[in-house]
Amino acid sequence: QYSLVRDVVSALRRHRMHEQQFSHPPLLVLSNFGLPQIHVKLMAGMFQGLFPALNVHKVNLNSIRRCLLLTYDSESQLLEFRHYSVKVVPVGVSRGLRKLLQEKFPNLSRLQDVSELL
Repeated sequence: QYSLVRDVVSALRRHRMHEQQFSHPPLLVLSNFGLPQIHVKLMAGMFQGLFPALNVHKVNLNSIRRCLLLTYDSESQLLEFRHYSVKVVPVGVSRGLRKLLQEKFPNLSRLQDVSELL
């Protein structure tokens, strides 16, 4: 079973899709691929070969925009494929400053001074 991109986008209330999202490879997460069977190891190696390896000490977190989750069910021998968009959100700052950091221009009409925003 599969869904087309246009069907997924039309079903979402607020979709976030932009060109920069596809400029870097996704972060690959494999779940339940640690089984000793040779076909499971072969599948894991094939999926790992599709994307470049990441060095966790040197990776730029701003370049990770997507996550690809593959889950293997050993009973039914099916793969579940999920593709997520990752959004970095600043934490521990005021709402106005968060909007500025997310490159959204806030409504300043109700404020007397910029310091009220911060």
